[in-house]
Amino acid sequence: MVKDTISDGIRQILRMRGEFVDVGGSRLYYYAAGTRGAGVPVVLIHGFPMASRLWHGFVPEFAPGHRLIIVDLPGFGRSDAPSAARTGCGAHAAAIHALLDDLGVDQAYIVGHGLGGGVAQAFAVQWPTRAAGLALISSAGFGVKPQRMARLARALGPLARITPPGVLAGLVHGSIRRGFADPARSHLTLDICLRQFTSEYGRDTLAAHLAAMRNCDTSSWSRRLGELDVPAIVVWGEDDPFYSVALGERLHQALKGSTFTVIPGASHFVPEDQPEALRRALEPLLLRATV
Repeated sequence: MVKDTISDGIRQILRMRGEFVDVGGSRLYYYAAGTRGAGVPVVLIHGFPMASRLWHGFVPEFAPGHRLIIVDLPGFGRSDAPSAARTGCGAHAAAIHALLDDLGVDQAYIVGHGLGGGVAQAFAVQWPTRAAGLALISSAGFGVKPQRMARLARALGPLARITPPGVLAGLVHGSIRRGFADPARSHLTLDICLRQFTSEYGRDTLAAHLAAMRNCDTSSWSRRLGELDVPAIVVWGEDDPFYSVALGERLHQALKGSTFTVIPGASHFVPEDQPEALRRALEPLLLRATV
């Protein structure tokens, strides 16, 4: 059984393929995994300051029969940086919408973590017929700013754009690492995800992300969640230091008929901390997406 599970995971990884898509004159990177044409696709959206790497331990947990689309949001990972006016959740959601149009995907299950949860909400509210279902994982919402991260963003303010790149990335690293249940594990992931911000150009992009955090636009999307009529699941890390479980309860109450699961032993970055427990929590939604 263990060998079979490992083999399935390896086969899943080998089926991954990545490429760039032009979205509004800039490149958006995504990679796909699983089986093309297998049921309704599942879109995985990371949060700040991560990239598609957030899901690297989670993707192999998926059972066969899913097509997964894993995205680097604009200004993260391999995707081009957005303009200063397009760093909010609504603008990121528009980029996801354009990507799905390019891929010929009419409808998908939208799964978002952290900031990506705000993007998922913005997508579902703006294009409700394109969202087959919605999953929010330790998600931004209702304009609530992430503790610790928001304090850093406020403290730096405009100074972020003149802070030496390595220093700024280091400050973010220090404020984020508490979001992992295993601090040792956080170093590798954060080193990889923050590496792109250690040049002057990257510093400016990171400063723009921090400015967007100070002016979070999730309130306008979260207050409209009651308009949605789609299957929905809210999942939270029990020890999340950035967004309280109470915010998860609030999102759950806003989404009609949704389920709410709190995962013990998980901090903010649930896909890294507890990938198998997260898969089990999402299973009722994911089963709808299988062949």
